[in-house]
Amino acid sequence: MSNHNISFHRKSPEELLKQIEKLKRGKLKIYIGSAPGVGKTYRMLTEAHELQKENIDVVIGLVETHGREETAALIPGLEQLPLREVTYNGKVYNDLDVDAIIERDPEVVIIDELAHSNMPGSFNEKRYEDVQKILEHRINVITAVNIQHLESLRGVVRELTGVSVRERIPDSILDAADEVLLIDVTAETLQKRLKEGKIYKKEKIEQSLENFFTTKNLSALREIALREVADDVDDKADKKAARLRAAMMNEKILVCIKNDANAEKLIRRGFRIADRLRSELFILTAIDRNLSELPEQIQKEYKEWQELAEQFHAHFLVEPIQERKISQVITDVANQKHITQIILGQSVKSRVEELAKGSIVNAIMRQTDGVDIHIVANSRKS
Repeated sequence: MSNHNISFHRKSPEELLKQIEKLKRGKLKIYIGSAPGVGKTYRMLTEAHELQKENIDVVIGLVETHGREETAALIPGLEQLPLREVTYNGKVYNDLDVDAIIERDPEVVIIDELAHSNMPGSFNEKRYEDVQKILEHRINVITAVNIQHLESLRGVVRELTGVSVRERIPDSILDAADEVLLIDVTAETLQKRLKEGKIYKKEKIEQSLENFFTTKNLSALREIALREVADDVDDKADKKAARLRAAMMNEKILVCIKNDANAEKLIRRGFRIADRLRSELFILTAIDRNLSELPEQIQKEYKEWQELAEQFHAHFLVEPIQERKISQVITDVANQKHITQIILGQSVKSRVEELAKGSIVNAIMRQTDGVDIHIVANSRKS
């Protein structure tokens, strides 16, 4: 694991407290791949052997070889902790045993598949939550995940590849990592590995080449991964300066959503802008009646948006319309919260309708001063 020299020179009390808290935790190292089969698990196990040679106490908490012989060949010689048996629907499954790791108390533990969902009945719903608990016991963790599992990229990945990723991790996990390393191979190399049976079994090869493992998809995911890791490195190197700039500029982002398929995309886009600027994020939706009076399915959607906003550390605002126009609701909130940037979805009104009824964007511009407005294109219909 990498060592960091820690200086307390000119740090605010809040920064000092955060730094002291971090000293109480283990360090987190994440290997990121653009797609399955790039060699993340192989690299983790190789590093484990290197650490062992340096007399560092390293163990395997859980690895998934997916039948890959080259990866499996690296397991002998490393201590493997027992897995926890979980019974679900009459079948027995093996999963990460967090308590066994904490009791063993190694210096470093290898834990694969960070975005994995735990079996029903487990103490934590997600594996990344297991990792967070282990880190709290001052145990260093080396783990791996593919770029498509990052929460804020869900919409981007779906539009580029047509795949909706079910298992995801919060962006805050990546942000909290002490080290993030990209395992990068070209689309051609990955397809070659797939054809050679080094990623999936023979019966899945043809289907994978025609769907997820197309050259277009793999190239797009590789570009996203390269950019994301580069941004993460830049953020970590310049985080203090970014926070100072945000404080001086006092940037505040307002994302306006309505009950349509574009809502999640807008929330994620807003988070990525706010995260880059290190600014405060607000998510606004306006309703014409009490939330409890809305149909159950719509209430469920509002709850999901609120949970997503909370994951992104955003303020979720539900505003009653109360005979106001939507543009007035938005500008009222923008003025109250001193918003500097507003993010809206693309209008579905025709040009004729906008001329007759007026444009929301023009109305907001008339009623606010010094506010930038971003228009996000609607999601493509599948």
